[in-house]
Amino acid sequence: MSDDDNKETAGSTGPREDGGRRERVIGTPSPAREKALLAEDDISAPAGVGEQLDERSAKRAERIVAAFFLLAFLASVTFIAYFIGWSGRDGGMHGLWDARETNFWLGGTMALAFLSMAIGVTIWVRRLMTSRPIVQERHELAADAETRAEFTRDFLEGADDSGVTKRPLLRRTLLLAAAPLGLAPLVLLRDLGPLPEKRLRHTFWEDAVKRAQAEGKKGVRLVVDGTNKPLRVSDFATPGSMITVLPEGLEEHVPENQVLTQVAKAVTILINVPADEFKPAKGRENWHINGVVAYSKVCTHVGCPAALYEQTTHHILCPCHQSTFDATDAAKVIFGPAARPLPQLPLAVEDGYIVATSDYHEPVGPSFWERG
Repeated sequence: MSDDDNKETAGSTGPREDGGRRERVIGTPSPAREKALLAEDDISAPAGVGEQLDERSAKRAERIVAAFFLLAFLASVTFIAYFIGWSGRDGGMHGLWDARETNFWLGGTMALAFLSMAIGVTIWVRRLMTSRPIVQERHELAADAETRAEFTRDFLEGADDSGVTKRPLLRRTLLLAAAPLGLAPLVLLRDLGPLPEKRLRHTFWEDAVKRAQAEGKKGVRLVVDGTNKPLRVSDFATPGSMITVLPEGLEEHVPENQVLTQVAKAVTILINVPADEFKPAKGRENWHINGVVAYSKVCTHVGCPAALYEQTTHHILCPCHQSTFDATDAAKVIFGPAARPLPQLPLAVEDGYIVATSDYHEPVGPSFWERG
């Protein structure tokens, strides 16, 4: 091969003829690739593919979708029926067990309703709608008469393809399933009530004291939380001590599903404040036992347990938001967001045991709209 031939081959951008056979020159695409790039009829499916449904399979899918829509309807009706008929029984769903039951039924039925609707719609789209190619051309958007006419035509064609018009079973069951879901937000307005009335004004101390006094006793004994051991004055004689107590007999006289609720309201801290530093509030001179005083453990800010006590300062501290109460001065607020003192429990001594002579004289815990 001559130098001229080498130059011609190296610098060429197209194929050359050599002995009646075309040879690919370096830098040019292969013929197979050229053919694929130039093809114009292999980017879409053949005409008519996916436009026809197997009516036998479509009928079976239709019944399945209708079954899911009916299931969604039943779940929604169950949600509404439970919310109206059962969740408000016995004066409302108060307590941890009742709240757990309510969350299970309301959350479960609503989740089942939405899940059934989603499955039904998914099967409808996958099995009952045609899959012919749709090309959307990009033009300047203008809401003229021609565009609106095209939209109307496309909408009617889509409705026809979806089967809404020719499959009344699907249309009716879909509307049936959706109707209760539309009413659910209105039904939930009932959750604004019922009002707590007087349930937040009293604790189990009141029932326990009345039961003890009916037996001729001065009051109900204080028991140590966790051991239920009645507390003697001699057991709590060290100044600076603090312990959590409850009324005796709480677990025996309260239904099992209400025990935690009553404990949360009645839980009390007993503190031994040095008698020479204790300043009883007016009208409460006989509510303590030589400096041994009882306050509600429920913080009056948002209900956290005010369970920390500083012996040197005699301050009760709530760890949630640092509300601080003075144990020597009727648990008055000296720092933090709490708006009122911790309620105080009247105490007395009977047969050497520390007893409570009445319930708290004011509601425990955070303030509420009916407290006044």
